[in-house]
Amino acid sequence: MATQVHRPHLVGIFFLPNKPCIHSRSWPSFSVRPWPQPQKKYRKNTRVGYVPSNIKAVAVAEAEVEASGTEISTSVKATAGVTMKSPNLLGGSLLLELVSAELDPQTGSQKKPINANAHQVLPKDGPEGGPKDGPKNGPKDAIFESKFVIPGDFGEIGAVLVENEHSSEIYLQHIILDGLPNGPIRFHCGSWIEPKSDNSRKRLFFTNKLYLPSQTPEGLKNLREKELDSLRGNDEGEHKTSNRIYDYDVYNDLGDPNNPKLARPVLGGSKQYPYPRRCGTGHLQYKTDPCSKMSNSFYVPRDEKFSGVKEKSFRGKTIECGWHAAIAHLNSPTKSEFLHLSDIFKLYYEGINLSSPVNRGFWQRVWNVLLNVKDDFLKFKPPALFLKDKFSWLWDEEFSRQTLAGINPCSIKLVTEWPLKSTLDPDVYGPPESAITTELVEREIRAFMTIDEALEQKKLFIIDYHDLLLPYVSKVRQIEGTTLYGSRALFFLTPDGTLKPLAIELTRPPIEGKPQWKQVFTPTSESTGRWLWRLAKVHFLAHDSGYHQLVSHWLRTHCVTEPYIIATNRQLSVMHPIYRLLHPHFRYTMHINALARESLINAEGIIESSFSPGKYSVELSSVAYDQQWRFDREALPADLINRGIAVEDPDAPHGLKLLIEDYPFANDGLILWDALKQWVADYVNYYYKDASMVQSDPELQAWWTEIRTKGHEDKKDEPWWPNLQTPDDLIGIITTITWVTSGHHSAVNFGQYAFAGYFPNRPTIARTNMPCEEPTEEGWQRFLDNPNSELLACFPSKLQATRIMATLDLLSEHSSDEEYIGKDRKLTWDEEPVIKEAFNRFSAKLEELERTIDDRNKDNSLKNRNGAGVVPYELLKGVPYSISI
Repeated sequence: MATQVHRPHLVGIFFLPNKPCIHSRSWPSFSVRPWPQPQKKYRKNTRVGYVPSNIKAVAVAEAEVEASGTEISTSVKATAGVTMKSPNLLGGSLLLELVSAELDPQTGSQKKPINANAHQVLPKDGPEGGPKDGPKNGPKDAIFESKFVIPGDFGEIGAVLVENEHSSEIYLQHIILDGLPNGPIRFHCGSWIEPKSDNSRKRLFFTNKLYLPSQTPEGLKNLREKELDSLRGNDEGEHKTSNRIYDYDVYNDLGDPNNPKLARPVLGGSKQYPYPRRCGTGHLQYKTDPCSKMSNSFYVPRDEKFSGVKEKSFRGKTIECGWHAAIAHLNSPTKSEFLHLSDIFKLYYEGINLSSPVNRGFWQRVWNVLLNVKDDFLKFKPPALFLKDKFSWLWDEEFSRQTLAGINPCSIKLVTEWPLKSTLDPDVYGPPESAITTELVEREIRAFMTIDEALEQKKLFIIDYHDLLLPYVSKVRQIEGTTLYGSRALFFLTPDGTLKPLAIELTRPPIEGKPQWKQVFTPTSESTGRWLWRLAKVHFLAHDSGYHQLVSHWLRTHCVTEPYIIATNRQLSVMHPIYRLLHPHFRYTMHINALARESLINAEGIIESSFSPGKYSVELSSVAYDQQWRFDREALPADLINRGIAVEDPDAPHGLKLLIEDYPFANDGLILWDALKQWVADYVNYYYKDASMVQSDPELQAWWTEIRTKGHEDKKDEPWWPNLQTPDDLIGIITTITWVTSGHHSAVNFGQYAFAGYFPNRPTIARTNMPCEEPTEEGWQRFLDNPNSELLACFPSKLQATRIMATLDLLSEHSSDEEYIGKDRKLTWDEEPVIKEAFNRFSAKLEELERTIDDRNKDNSLKNRNGAGVVPYELLKGVPYSISI
């Protein structure tokens, strides 16, 4: 087991129940055997270990058992991590109480648990205080031992109660009673346990055997229900670090109603701003706005926090990236812009220039120190696109290619109606007809076909943000340093399978007494038109970057998944098979979401300060949730069909025919989807033999009901929610959830620095209007004289660019304890041969997918993923289980 580090100074350290939250790359195998005959009794010596330091560590327990007077050697291995407030462990112990799975036949009540204290002893296996498989490069284990005398009529062991008698919390990984006559009994714990002095309630851990609610042994039924009830909370006020509470709240902690500049609307709970729910924190309300809550700290249930390894790597990367942004801030005024394209190149070749003298008191001294640091510290890592072709952002072919193989491959859709037309109120937003005319399109595609033929043959595709953005244009334009248009981009599918950009339309609604303004820009060789086309692409890409970050990424993965996690912990017991299946897909998500609320999507956070919509950014994601999000369309095949990119075809691979055959995201994603669905189907069908078992499972039905009616309460009455009546219904629901947390998130997250770390390729903000929008004579002449300067002035400022570059570098990183789908949990299923074999088949399919991706990236005929200067598409190769960053 890898050593796990816990640093108590992190924001909001909290404590979770006995739900498996596994920070290692394996889950111990498990089995529960019939208990020996009544005439036998057993004496156990249990050893549990800790590390005496301020970090989380591993512990091992061992035992001896006496049966019918004969000593039987056995071992009880309990892996436990301990976070110490004091390095002194002397005198501390654990109280372990074994719980029978059977009721007392005479009283019908729970049998009295058998308890024993575990005390520290010398380690037995590894050198210098730890077992041979202990943590690498970490502290050595301390071993604790306990002894039990178990009556022969105790029955099958079903659970263990644990009380921490140390002065600080401990992390208990697992307990294994090994060498018993009928085989080992394992308890996966994976949880922090408070000291008895802080919480006198004993922690309950069940054996690793899974039970549907109707199959639960009589002696565990009441405990199962009570444990779930304890996780739901009772509105007792602000949650403390020791609470194990999962409840719901709206997004009411992103701003500060006491400060007009920081006031933000509450998202969720209203028709105007519908939104998924987040985990409740119990924060105090503002007196000036009872709907908003103070957010000095962000509660995360204790075991949802990063592991020590994750925390260490995340904080280290945060410091590294933060220095880049801080240095840029010191060296540049807030609105300072790049004067030459070479200044952008220097960020990667030379680093941030520190040659300019400053006089800023304390910061002057910091500056002087920075002047002496190594040059590499001041450089940004060259992104993959920059290394491949630093001028590719200028090429229309790359602009089109990235709609299929970039970091936002989820927006492009088939043109199904012509002419294009807005659905917004023309009395407010002006004439609804698009300025992209039939004549204009036919001029661009006349070498291939007519527009009627293109529509009939399904060759026209569009990315359309026009109606989503247009209502915000006038509001955003009141913010200094940014601007906005309603926008759409039209593409034509050429015979070689690539997309050709035809036009970009930018629209401004009536504003300040001026009529609607709209203009279409097309690729051209004429000099003025070429520069206007480049500027139009900057504006459109800024809109696409904002939509990617706020909708494709944040809303469709992070935000919508949090209610699934909350409902899973509130309604599915740790003993429930579906809990076990879902759990790895939720690792770290609540923690990273809390950090996002703290510094990414909060008022004047990174998103608001660096993306075109400014303070309306997250509000826009609420509009997208209202207008666009449907659970039934989050499944990859349904998403592709809904966007018109695919049609059902039973004879085609995956049952779908792609209209764009070389569509890397869809090509690779469908293989992953099929593998996921088959794994989920094998698992679900093993536990649910027919529809009646699904319908009669109270935990499962409560889980799905709560997701719809509480987690996504603002959409609870929508008719498109899937029913949960059959195993096939359950397979579809689970596959959709696991696809979103794994494949979808991987596709929109881990390529961010590779493609957007070189910001000319994907600017996040356009700061100036198009020079042809009601130009002054002086402004137009300035554009004609120096269009390059106009382009650089439209790009993000130095501060905005470097801040985003640093952030994307952080968000694109895998931590060293990342768990990859199909690779890191094989031991989880060892005790169920059918499930183990199904998981092995799943793993083999994913290995085959990685080989397929490598082969596709070498195929010269696939121009959307292969060619000179082209970044190969690998975002669905090595996919994490969860939304962990």
